[in-house]
Amino acid sequence: MDIRFSAEDEEFRREIADWLAANLTGEFARLRGRGGPGDEHAFVEERKAWERRLGEAGWIGLGWPEALGGRALPLTRQVIFYEEYARAGAPGRLGHIGEGLLAPTLIAFGSDEQKRRFLPGILRGEEIWCQGYSEPNAGSDLANVQTRAELDGDAWVIHGQKVWTSWAEWSDWCFVLCRTHPEAAPKHRGLSYLLVPMRQDGIEIRPIVQITGDSEFSEVFYDGARTAAANVVGAPGEGWKVAMGTLAFERGTSTLGQQLAFQNELDAVIAEAERNGAAKDLLIRQRLAQAWIGLRLQRYNALRMLSRPESADLGREAMIVKLFWATWHRELGKLAMDVLGARSELAEGAPYDLTRLQRLFLFTRSDTIYAGSNQIQRNIIAERALGLPREPRPEAAR
Repeated sequence: MDIRFSAEDEEFRREIADWLAANLTGEFARLRGRGGPGDEHAFVEERKAWERRLGEAGWIGLGWPEALGGRALPLTRQVIFYEEYARAGAPGRLGHIGEGLLAPTLIAFGSDEQKRRFLPGILRGEEIWCQGYSEPNAGSDLANVQTRAELDGDAWVIHGQKVWTSWAEWSDWCFVLCRTHPEAAPKHRGLSYLLVPMRQDGIEIRPIVQITGDSEFSEVFYDGARTAAANVVGAPGEGWKVAMGTLAFERGTSTLGQQLAFQNELDAVIAEAERNGAAKDLLIRQRLAQAWIGLRLQRYNALRMLSRPESADLGREAMIVKLFWATWHRELGKLAMDVLGARSELAEGAPYDLTRLQRLFLFTRSDTIYAGSNQIQRNIIAERALGLPREPRPEAAR
């Protein structure tokens, strides 16, 4: 692993920084620092326009093959882009799920027809995607998915419910994990990975209001929703393999950008501690230092992870990422409240006129639950990284 950047890389960094400085002006100036976690409702239409601006300038699909419209940039350049994007305070990406999750999945598993149909819309920043994985009884236990799809002539017909679907109300398409072969065993078999248009009869979206007052995710009900028979990624019944590939791509280069966003939050906590005198407290100082160290550990592990050959399989170093950053970020939220002191419990107006640090605290309560709870992450590490056997379930008490 080489954590240094060449002179050419640094020139590329300046190019990105200059472009962001020149374009986060005018109609986009107010997007700085907006649209991130806990703030997803901010300036949605303006952020859609920003996605199109990124597409026009060629800042989407940096690592994709040139034959598919990408720039085939090396890993270091991709890392630099995400770092500078976060450093500039550029807005939260509405196109992240399409570019970071669905696109690499299609490149790895999709048909040529699917690549021709769906990748250009993502590259141009014109089509927004969401992810249909979790259900009321299939969250961390994703293999328990019950949403079903049946082939009816030239279309799949879908019935069921998804929950915690981020950006559902703003998305054009969703990749939906559903059960197409109910007789298959064990339960992770018989699933298929379908690409489903969101704007159709048969789909009902119900936003879920959070403690922050926002509702960037929703319940989605499928009642006879349809998608073309060709819109299955991989073979029917092999959706588990494709879905696991998507989860592997989720731990890609954007993790470095996420960490710089975390750095921006930590800087805000440190600035408040210096402003109100909390930095004089020895325990607060120790916790701030520990937070800084934890962020550096995340960076070095991410660079180690990204130094592996690109693959749809999770390496051991990737298996610890979610557990580590989620726990770290939750603790940062608690630290922010302790730095604010008694003022942390006061809001300027009712009910959700919150400061940045208050919103940080509320949002980070969810970090150790979504995208696989901490308990599930530990199971993954135990079974897939350490090779430990599954413990048999104890018999029910009599």
